[in-house]
Amino acid sequence: MEINKQIEKAKKGDQVAFTFLLDFYWNEVYGFMLKRTENETNAEDITIETFSKAFDKIASYNPEFQFNTWLIAIAKNVHIDLLRKKKSGLFIEITDDENQQAYNIADTTPSAEDELITEQNLSQLLQFIKELKPHYQEVIQLRYFQEMSYQEIASKIDEPLSNVKIKLLRAKKLLAEIIQDKR
Repeated sequence: MEINKQIEKAKKGDQVAFTFLLDFYWNEVYGFMLKRTENETNAEDITIETFSKAFDKIASYNPEFQFNTWLIAIAKNVHIDLLRKKKSGLFIEITDDENQQAYNIADTTPSAEDELITEQNLSQLLQFIKELKPHYQEVIQLRYFQEMSYQEIASKIDEPLSNVKIKLLRAKKLLAEIIQDKR
């Protein structure tokens, strides 16, 4: 089974496998959360956080369960945590040692999306970027035009490093799709 192979590779820190799993399961997790939250922004934030947590804890994934079931369980927990934070009115970011670790979700090897993005002429590329949602525009802008590191972006937008990496993977995928559609 292709999925199981990708999961095994991801457990070993394989970048391509992470990206494959993100692309393969994104719509399912996002769709599930959209039904629950009835809010695109919240659904997207929860989905980003879900993949961030899943990739961080992929070594603990038990193959007796379907991978999508595991992802949905994480998504539900992320959603509950978000509701709790809102209810208590405290938006204090709790950072633990795990959050401080450098995640292997994204490495510096250029992906197919990177190559597609870099071969566009600048004015055209800026037009394509405008079609992305603002938070995707921001991470693309910081990464490619201000050439910030993942860590610098995380500090600037005040989000965990793992979320930044997931956002960038997703933004690059969406941008590559826009470029493909316009060709």
